[in-house]
Amino acid sequence: MGRRKNQSTKTTNSSSTDFAQGSATPPFEDEVGVIDHDESMCDPDLDKAVDDSMGEPEVSFVDANDKTSADYYFDSYSHFGIHEEMLKDLVRTKTYQNVIYQNKFLFKDKVVLDVGAGTGILSLFCAKAGAKHVYAVECSDMAERAKEIVETNGFSNVVTVLKGKIEELELPVAKVDIIISEWMGYFLLFENMLNTVLYARDKWLVDDGILLPDKCSLFLTAIEDAEYKEDKIEFWNNVYGFDMSCIKKQAMMEPLVDTVDQNQIVTNSQLLKTMDISKMTPGDASFTAPFKLIAERDDFIHALVAYFDVSFTKCHKLMGFSTGPRSRSTHWKQTVLYLEDVLTVCQGESIVGTMTVAQNKKNPRDIDIMLKYSLNGQRCTVSRVQYYKMR
Repeated sequence: MGRRKNQSTKTTNSSSTDFAQGSATPPFEDEVGVIDHDESMCDPDLDKAVDDSMGEPEVSFVDANDKTSADYYFDSYSHFGIHEEMLKDLVRTKTYQNVIYQNKFLFKDKVVLDVGAGTGILSLFCAKAGAKHVYAVECSDMAERAKEIVETNGFSNVVTVLKGKIEELELPVAKVDIIISEWMGYFLLFENMLNTVLYARDKWLVDDGILLPDKCSLFLTAIEDAEYKEDKIEFWNNVYGFDMSCIKKQAMMEPLVDTVDQNQIVTNSQLLKTMDISKMTPGDASFTAPFKLIAERDDFIHALVAYFDVSFTKCHKLMGFSTGPRSRSTHWKQTVLYLEDVLTVCQGESIVGTMTVAQNKKNPRDIDIMLKYSLNGQRCTVSRVQYYKMR
C-alpha cells in the first residue's frame, strides 16, 4: 500500500487538544467526544553522538560575501507563505490557543516572552488572556508586520515586538514569568530552534517560571511503503533508459517529510526520547536511543518513520498534540527514513537497533542521523548501519 502522491513537502490540517494527566495513552476529548489517536498521544479536537563520517565534507563553496545558512533560515521566515501554512495548521494553532485561553490563571498579570514570534499570534493570545506584558522576539523581517498586526488589533500597550536574535538582544526587563514558543521542526529537532529557547530560559526565566510547551517526545515506528519507495528511490535506477543510481544513494540519505497512512504501519511505536524543556541542557538534544519494533502482522517493511508529541503539563489539565500517523495531520507530517533492505517480517518478530541523533558540525540547524538495525527472522536476516542527513 503506497502513500498518496499528491502530498507536497508540507500540508496543513486540523485542531487542538487536551488529555487526562497520568494516562499512558490519553484520549483527547472535548464537547464532541473522543477522537482517534496515536498510541503515544491523542489527536486534537477540530474548530510540526554521531561519528565524523556523518558530517559534510570539509569543502566550502561559500563566498565570503554570500549569505550564510543562518541568513537563509531567517529569510525563509520573512515570507508570509510559511506563516500562512503554520497559522492554518489548526492542530498546532488551536492547541496553543486552547492552552492559553483555557488557562488564563497562568497568564494573568504575568510577563511573557514569545520566542520566534512570527506574526505575533501567540503574543496576541497571551495579551488577550490577561498577560501584564508580552515581549515578542522575531529575527526575520516578519517582525515589522507583527508590529503592524499588534497595533491594528489594539494591543500595542501590552505587546512589544523586538526584532533580532534572542542571543544578541536585551529585554527591557530582567526576568519573565513565562516563555512560550513554537520551536518544533521536522523530526522535532530540525532547524535547532530549541537551543534558542533554552538560552532564553537560562537568561530570563524566573526560578519558578513556566515554559510552554514543556515536554516533547520522539517516537519511531515501521511501515510498508513499496509503491512510494519505488517512485522516490528506485526511480533513479532507470531514467529514460539511463542509469542514474548514483543519485539514489543521496536520495536514500535524505529523510522524506511526508504524510504516512496509518494503514501502512506494521509495528508498534517505540519511544526514543522525552525532552523536559524546563530541565534539559542543549547537549541533551544529541543522543543515542535503543529501539525494538515488534511486527503486528506479516508484511514487508521499507522504512522507519519518526514523529513527535508535544505536551503542556502546567495547564489545569494536561494538553498537547501528536504529529503521528494515527493523528490528524499537521504541517510537520512525519519523517520517513527509507531502508536499503526490504525487510520481510512475520507477526511477533522484532527489529532491534539504535538511533543516534546529533547536530551537524558545520551547520547546527541540520541533523545527522545514524541508524543501526538488525532482524533475525524466519524469512529475513539482516544487520546494517545507515546514515541520514536532514538538510
